Amino acid sequence: MAVKRAMCTLILLLSLMAMSAAGDDDGAPPPASAPVSASTACDDTTDPTFCRTVLPPHGSSDLYTYGRFSVARSLDGARRFAALVDRYLARHRRLPASTVGALRDCQLMSDLNVDFLTASSSTLHHNNNNTDDVHTLLSAILTNQQTCLDGLNSAASSSPERDGLVAPIANNTKLYSLSLSLFTRAWVVPTSNTKKHKPPHHGHGGRKLFEMARRVAMEGGAVAVNGVVTVDGSGGGAGNYTTVGEAVAAAPSNLDGSTGHYVIYVVGGVYEENVVVPKHKRYIMMVGDGIGQTVITGNRSVVDGWTTFNSATFAVVGQGFVAMNMTFRNTAGPSKHQAVALRSGADLSAFYGCSFEAYQDTLYTHSLRQFYRDCDIYGTVDYVFGNAAVVFQSCNFLSRLPMPGQSNTITAQGRSDPNQNTGTSIQGCSLLAAPELDAALATAGAYRTLTYLGRPWKNYSRTVVMESYVGGIVDPAGWMPWSGDFALDTLFYAEYNNSGPGADTSRRVSWPGFHVLGSGVDAGNFTVTSMVLGDNWLPQTGVPFTNGFITSTA
Repeated sequence: MAVKRAMCTLILLLSLMAMSAAGDDDGAPPPASAPVSASTACDDTTDPTFCRTVLPPHGSSDLYTYGRFSVARSLDGARRFAALVDRYLARHRRLPASTVGALRDCQLMSDLNVDFLTASSSTLHHNNNNTDDVHTLLSAILTNQQTCLDGLNSAASSSPERDGLVAPIANNTKLYSLSLSLFTRAWVVPTSNTKKHKPPHHGHGGRKLFEMARRVAMEGGAVAVNGVVTVDGSGGGAGNYTTVGEAVAAAPSNLDGSTGHYVIYVVGGVYEENVVVPKHKRYIMMVGDGIGQTVITGNRSVVDGWTTFNSATFAVVGQGFVAMNMTFRNTAGPSKHQAVALRSGADLSAFYGCSFEAYQDTLYTHSLRQFYRDCDIYGTVDYVFGNAAVVFQSCNFLSRLPMPGQSNTITAQGRSDPNQNTGTSIQGCSLLAAPELDAALATAGAYRTLTYLGRPWKNYSRTVVMESYVGGIVDPAGWMPWSGDFALDTLFYAEYNNSGPGADTSRRVSWPGFHVLGSGVDAGNFTVTSMVLGDNWLPQTGVPFTNGFITSTA
């Protein structure tokens, strides 16, 4: 068996070397590095010892070929893991409901990983220019893997299903991390501090766009509405629905965005439903009548048996999703702990003029590239969390009254690998107390709630607050540890050019990973242009954005 595996490995590497030679004339990737031994190629990866067990030990090749080889191995591992999860779910009648829920999350994650690795492999083999997309996909694959593991650990401390998946998850995680590490060494140009900076641009087409979309059913307009949702069914006729879920299901599958978005207008009303926009429902735009007018609400929570991932009232996976003028709400309440209002794992997703309302874990920015503009986010514990590359611009973060003994933490960013291009950027926003917390704080000083900018959910947690108004509710320390000294020297937390009574950094934490940025060049890495490559895709959404710094002094 070992000989057979070695022969397969050799054949795969030789075929990749041939593809690499055949693709040299395309000229898109950077010039190929000189041939090196596998041991040398592994030296600067995150786990050199593991790397040397994966790459062929004899001969030499360039980093591009090693990277393609590792991605191919990762794809094989992802397919095997997806099949294993399917086998466990096939006997779900004998499994506890909590385990089934976690396995279904793993099934979705593993299917997405096969898709992402297939796309990455194709891109790297054809030497095209979409290496930023590959970096995003390989980063998301690790996030998906971690999500699967977290769900299984929460569902059961020990079970045959959990125990049978832990080892494959660990092995594949190391393999995916290796693929990401080799990819960044070969394809990512190390000039991130100055890359892709353009003259400041302020896009302002969004409000006009959604107003036109809202009126088109009655007046006719430039933006076609493809479906209308009303609570009472008063729309009537084809293309009209009484639930948001029905309208999503009726949307065409696998749009590529070349002809614009499929527009669903959700008329004002309260829609009590849990909605999923699956991966094949791409480039949907959902337009409501305004915050507090068009409301999608649910009450799933971890206490009531759901995984955090599947507690979301509204979940979106399909690429290119845009929402405007809507409220997403989870009413489970603080005593039910994790209860998500909205989860986005949709690449190139944008939210404009929306409100997200819950307590713990309100907004799950799960993975891939996301943008939020002029939105309100309400919560208590870790109320913006996940591992997307995400920028919040001109948003309000409104900390609510938590349960006794709890502190508010605005963010819990989940970057688990140093090569992931993920992180949370809060730019030009306001960090304030929600009305109920404001009222409690005003009661003769008898009540005090500590509010922090964030805490590190995973080892390489990365969050930046810049050009924002930081209210007096934020504790002078600014940031809160997760547990002991976990991640304090590997995280990256930073503040830049903020204002307000809570913006004073003189008493901030002294962790090795915390920084007060004094350079606009460093802070520029967390603007729309650099963090989410927004210049390439946000103009097509109609959502307004500023691609660089907001303040003229930056």
